[in-house]
Amino acid sequence: MTEAVFYVFAACAVATASMCVLSRSAMSAVLWLTATMLSLAALYVLLGAEFVAAIQVLVYAGAVMVLFLFVVMLLNLGHPTTDMRGPAAMAATVVIAGLLAIQLFALWSYSPDRLAAEIAQAPEFSDPASLFAAGQATRDDAVARGVVGAVAAPLFEVYLVPFEITSILLLTAIVGAVVLAKRKI
Repeated sequence: MTEAVFYVFAACAVATASMCVLSRSAMSAVLWLTATMLSLAALYVLLGAEFVAAIQVLVYAGAVMVLFLFVVMLLNLGHPTTDMRGPAAMAATVVIAGLLAIQLFALWSYSPDRLAAEIAQAPEFSDPASLFAAGQATRDDAVARGVVGAVAAPLFEVYLVPFEITSILLLTAIVGAVVLAKRKI
């Protein structure tokens, strides 16, 4: 049952991403991209990454998409006669969606047992913590603080300056959008 739900959301993500690429209207593209982000959040929930799913909805489907809609509405972009692009873009989208569908069907044959057996045969992947130097420390930190604490501690201790620079860049983008909109009023 979980696999069927996974494939439904994966198909929704591919379809909505294709519609985002094919949309001529900026407003439609933003709405299709929001639907794609929500489908990806559902996939994260199915994979057991609830925190990442919540961040996906709050940050990407929420804040960033609202910012995009805000900018599109402020700039008042013209309305094209049709919402779809030409036949070349449609053909490219069909080919890419077909290739992704072939990959999804190829993955259908994998079971958790088959994947575990293949990983167990590779000696360098015997311990997930051995893939990067701080693997065991990260695992211990996640056990001690929980997943949110393990993400929040480096974000606000080690990466505080890049985090603040990102917030300043987003603030600058919002101020720029308002200045552009005020010019047209």
